[in-house]
Amino acid sequence: MDNAAHDPAIALQGIEYAYPDGTRALVGINLSIAPGERVALLGPNGAGKSTLILHINGIVRASVGTAAIQGTQLTDATVRDIRSRVGLVFQDPDDQLFMTTVYDDVAFGAQNMGLDRDEVDRRVHEALHAVGLADTASRPGQHLSFGQKKRIALATVLAMSPEVLVLDEPTSNLDPRAKRKMVSLLESLDSTLVVATHDMELAWTLCERAVVIDGGRVVADGPAKKIMTDEDLLDTHGLELPPSVRASRDLR
Repeated sequence: MDNAAHDPAIALQGIEYAYPDGTRALVGINLSIAPGERVALLGPNGAGKSTLILHINGIVRASVGTAAIQGTQLTDATVRDIRSRVGLVFQDPDDQLFMTTVYDDVAFGAQNMGLDRDEVDRRVHEALHAVGLADTASRPGQHLSFGQKKRIALATVLAMSPEVLVLDEPTSNLDPRAKRKMVSLLESLDSTLVVATHDMELAWTLCERAVVIDGGRVVADGPAKKIMTDEDLLDTHGLELPPSVRASRDLR
């Protein structure tokens, strides 16, 4: 019997990781995320957020502990399958856009999954429509605005139809209009979402759960509305109240 529907979308147990110079980046990380959850991963610079999300699809492998996606443990034998289930969108879109045209960039992952040409074409067009940039298919990605590049980078992952979507600072360096478009797009998705971000308003708007990491450890985990209104907790770990929360308190 297939128990995948009953397994956590992401299960990290006892994850430990150190950089080559011996610096401990992650220390005893335990994290279970249910299918369909939207989780904000919060913490100061250097807390370990980016290192942690790289463990979710096996770009970085723990020295101690286990990672599993939908009940499948991450190993050398399963890493290719897991990467087809977990879409990772990097902070810098230029890390994901390297082909001659936007179409080729978005098609790249689907083609590597071994899909036929018609299916790849269908997925590319659906992904580009989803991010509102269907008219850019024949253009070089390097000629787009930064906000457009961010959305195309997301489209490259959506074309692979991942069950889990992991995003590193999806709204960083976006102007207000581009940010609104990105938030609206993310709200429309029904994948399991893990969002590593310094954008507290994004986390407040998008996610029902917040996990705070500091010094490579999980220091708080709970409902976003509770975690993100605890000013003492946030201040202790280099974070601030979401602007809308602070504004509402200032009006009292």
